[in-house]
Amino acid sequence: MLFYDCQPAPSPRRVRIFIAEKGVDIPVQQIDLRSGEHLTEEFKAKNPDCTVPALELDDGTVLSETIAICSYLEDTYPEPPLIGHDAASRANVLMWNARIEQQGLAAVAESFRNHAKGFKGRAVTGPQGYDQIPELVPRGRARTEQFMAMLDQHLKGRAFIAGDRFSMADITALITIDMGAWIKLPIPESCAELRLKPTE
Repeated sequence: MLFYDCQPAPSPRRVRIFIAEKGVDIPVQQIDLRSGEHLTEEFKAKNPDCTVPALELDDGTVLSETIAICSYLEDTYPEPPLIGHDAASRANVLMWNARIEQQGLAAVAESFRNHAKGFKGRAVTGPQGYDQIPELVPRGRARTEQFMAMLDQHLKGRAFIAGDRFSMADITALITIDMGAWIKLPIPESCAELRLKPTE
């Protein structure tokens, strides 16, 4: 296997944490997003979506979605289970992971990618360039604040987001909360439960 990574990027970091929790050693190739390495024909031949993370399997198959990569790793290295230990817990982890992606991660990305100068003309991931829409920045911030409040309420009386053990949902939440700093949006003082949870 070969893991295509980009050290500063949040989505590859989710996979790196997943790999670390599994305790496996997978060769890594860094892809420099700032220089546009992900848009080269060489990388596009591996992943037409021009995104990281990506995981190239021994047979040449390339998985290019975070949850698909983690699902493959979960099946290949089942211990410790990070996407549930039975059908019900797996569904719960996947539900919460999707909820965090949609309500939190996408909200932070919406605000950041439509504001940061480095994403001018690249406001959306993928091979096509899209202009920034500055009006989406405050909406992304508002959605992020709402997400943090929702997650804080959910964590009352819970050590973990989806069940009684650390899971993919916790990894995605960690990355989302840490990304809040990119848009200068730390955890609000009112989110006492969220502030108590470790950030690393």
